[in-house]
Amino acid sequence: MDLTSLAAALSIGLGAIGAGIGIGMLAKAAMEAIGRNPDATDKIRTNMIFAIAFAEALAIYALVVSLIILFV
Repeated sequence: MDLTSLAAALSIGLGAIGAGIGIGMLAKAAMEAIGRNPDATDKIRTNMIFAIAFAEALAIYALVVSLIILFV
């Protein structure tokens, strides 16, 4: 196994772990906020979806970086 395979694996692995932890923390905070103020559910849900999309974009960037490492 060469070092490029290891670098690609670390890249996507750490990127996916980071995005997963971020999305989990975000969902936890949103559920707590909805529990405290149920009237604000629509606003909280909209902002949560945008934040999840941005966090998931970081995982996609990690995937692109790992593919570049493997094939370039």
